[in-house]
This record gives sequence, structure tokens and C-alpha cells, in this order.
Amino acid sequence: MNIISHLRNLLPLMILLSMSSFGFSQNPDQNQSSFAETDLVITTETLEDSSAKETSLDSGNTAWMITATALVLFMTLPGLALFYGGLVQSKNVLSVLMQCFAIACLASLLWVVCGYSLSLTPGENEWIGGTSAFFLESLSMENLNGDIPESVWVIFQMTFAIITPGLIVGAFVERIKFSAVLLFSGLWLLAVYFPVCYWVWGGGWLAEKGVIDFAGGIVVHATAGASALTLAWMLGRRQGFPKSLRPPHNPGMVMIGASMLWVGWFGFNAGSAAAANESAGMAMLVTHISAATASLVWMFIEWKKTGKPGLVGIVTGTIAGLATITPASGSVGPMGAIIIGASAAIVCYFACGFVKEKLGVDDSLDVAAVHGVGGILGTLMVAYLGWNTDLGGLGISLDSWQDQLIVQAQGCVAAIVLSVVATYLIVKIISPLLGGSIRVSEEDETKGLDQALHGENAYTLH
Repeated sequence: MNIISHLRNLLPLMILLSMSSFGFSQNPDQNQSSFAETDLVITTETLEDSSAKETSLDSGNTAWMITATALVLFMTLPGLALFYGGLVQSKNVLSVLMQCFAIACLASLLWVVCGYSLSLTPGENEWIGGTSAFFLESLSMENLNGDIPESVWVIFQMTFAIITPGLIVGAFVERIKFSAVLLFSGLWLLAVYFPVCYWVWGGGWLAEKGVIDFAGGIVVHATAGASALTLAWMLGRRQGFPKSLRPPHNPGMVMIGASMLWVGWFGFNAGSAAAANESAGMAMLVTHISAATASLVWMFIEWKKTGKPGLVGIVTGTIAGLATITPASGSVGPMGAIIIGASAAIVCYFACGFVKEKLGVDDSLDVAAVHGVGGILGTLMVAYLGWNTDLGGLGISLDSWQDQLIVQAQGCVAAIVLSVVATYLIVKIISPLLGGSIRVSEEDETKGLDQALHGENAYTLH
């Protein structure tokens, strides 16, 4: 059987050699032409094989994307929850954890029902995606997105939809009804996140213009920041703001949460390369550099102004650096990351004071000043830093950095306008459904949301 198999495999080659030996034309030119045709067939088959390999599953890329997905979910649960939880009073820490956890569950189901389809599948226009993937109806184990399973791509993008409304939690802590959190978050995903995601990443009008948003400066941070500022203004100030607010009840928890966010951000940014490749490696490197730079610059600014370097301050700088590098992480090199990190610390530090002192808005945990301002800053800076190869820029979409800057600004303005208008309308719609206000009573605010809304206490001392 082995001999027969070998002969069968050699038979085509033997026929070809026989034809070339006896000649199937006396004209040498015709023989050359015939062999050229044979080469063409072989080349076409080779290309087809190569194409098949390109569309087949890549286990290395798949493994990385599964890991990145876990890292991004780790950012919200438990990273963001602990970061925010440590910043509030002890009587409200469980309410923050509950809000982050419930939003994660709600966003997951909404993503399956319609979010993935509206955000990332082709639509009939440039404003919103299609309906073909509602309830993930067409998803199967064989479906691929590039060279990774589509199921992995679905859940990777789901984690972004989870953390974005989770970021807004920081603007309304310690004074909002839990039912309002659920209603607002669900409607906000439908009205803001899904459309903007399609504009930028799903092939919408901003994608057609060539906007650069590698991992969410516009889609995640600009939208969350603008909505946070609007919602905090509509909700009103906490009791005692700004003179007699109590400091964070657990700075250690804040640092642990921020550290988890830092680690998880590698999945956020490097995972956005959608492959285990050079782009992912550079994105991870510049993410770390920006975070480290911003942390130190923020610490030194605070040290100079207050006389003491604080733990909460340095880790807030970390988040500013991470948020600001996010849209640029696929386009800049190490030098660009240092510039972005330093700029993030300086701009976001003073933005915190501007929002609370000049505007008088109780954006409780500085969502607008850190995430919003940072995301917008990075989105604009990538136009120049991504273009300038002397600073390690990796190239931009358009012909000049000025043209790119215009497109980047258009993306930021569009996301901000939609976020502000939608947030205002959502609050106006849901308030009558919740007794006329989304805010808890003064009695419940004084008592603390942990006990008033959830009937639990974070700490029990015996």
C-alpha cells in the first residue's frame, strides 16, 4: 500500500516530465508559453492556499484576545469598583460596588440583545449599525472575525461597553437612586455608546473621515466624561460640597483598584490591536510609559502645591495617563508617550480644580476632568505625535497632521454633543418614572446608601 500511495503521489510529476521530454509542440516558444501557463496555475493555487491560511483561525492571536478580554473585564470588576469604592465614605462603599457590578451585568445582556449588532455590523447608513446580529442570532462556533473566533471578538468588545457606563458612576456617587442607575445606564448605552461606537469602529461617518481612536479616547472617555459632567450638574451637589466633604475612607483600596486598572489597561490598549503582533507590543509599552510619567508629574505638582505627596494623588495621575494615551496607543512611540503622560498630568490636574471650583459642579470622583479631558487631549495630540516620526510617530491616516487634527476635533465635538444632549433627555425622561427625581432623599443620603438602599454595611466591628 505504501508503494502504491507513493506512485499515486508521483504520477502527476511523471506525466509532466514525460510531456516535457517528448514535446507537445515543435515550436520552442509554444513550449515556453505552455510552461508559463503551468506556472500560473501553480502560482494561483499557492495564492489560494495562502489566502485560506490568512482566513483560518490563529491560535496565538486567539489566546491573546481571550487574555485581553479577561484583562478588560478585570478593569471594571474589581478594578474600577475598588478604585471608586475607596474614594467614597464608608457608608456608601457597597453602593458603588453594587452599581459597578449591576452595570456590568446589564451592559452584557444589552450587548447580546442589540449592542453588538448596532455597534459593529454593517448598517444601511453611516449613523448606526444593522440588525442582522440581534441576539447574536447568526453567531456560530465556526464564525471568524479576521483570524480569531467572532465569539471572542463579541465578548472583547462587550467589555468596553461594560466599563464605559461604569466610568460615569464616579460622577453621581453617594446621592443617586439605584433604580436610576440601571435605567440611565441602559438608555445611555442605546442612545450614546452604541451609535458612537459605530461611528468610530463600526465603519460609520467618523471612520470614513479617517479618525484615529485606537482604543477609546472618543468612544469611551469623551462620551463618559461629557455625560458625567452633565449628569453631575443635573443631579446637584452632595451634602457638604465643597467645604465639608470627608476624605476618601480607604486610600489603600483606591491604590489597589488603580493598580488593577493599570494592569487591565494592557488588555484595553494592546488588545485593541486584535492580534498578538508588533502593534500590540508597542501599544502595551507606550501605555505603561504614559501611566508612569503621568503618575510622577501629578505627584510632583501636588507635592509643590500642598507640601506633601499623596497616595490618592499619584494614582489619580496614573488613571489620567492611561486615559490620555488610550486613543494614541496605536500611533505613537515611547517619546510620544512621555509627552502625552506629562501633558495628561498637568492638564487633568488643573481640570479637576476648574470643574469643582470654577464651574461648581460636584463631579464627585473627577470623571470629566480625568477621563473626559484626558481622552479628548489624547485624541487631539495623536494628530501631531502620530505624524512626527522624529518623536516615534508611527504614521497617521491623512496627508498632514493639521488635516488629521480637524478630523480628531470633529470626532470629539460630535461625541460630546450627543453625550450631553442624550444625558439631559434621559434624565428628564426617567425622573417622572422615579417619583420626580433620580436623587435619594436627604434622610437616605445622610444615612448612607449602603444601608438605605441595599440594607447592608461594608464594615461590621465587634
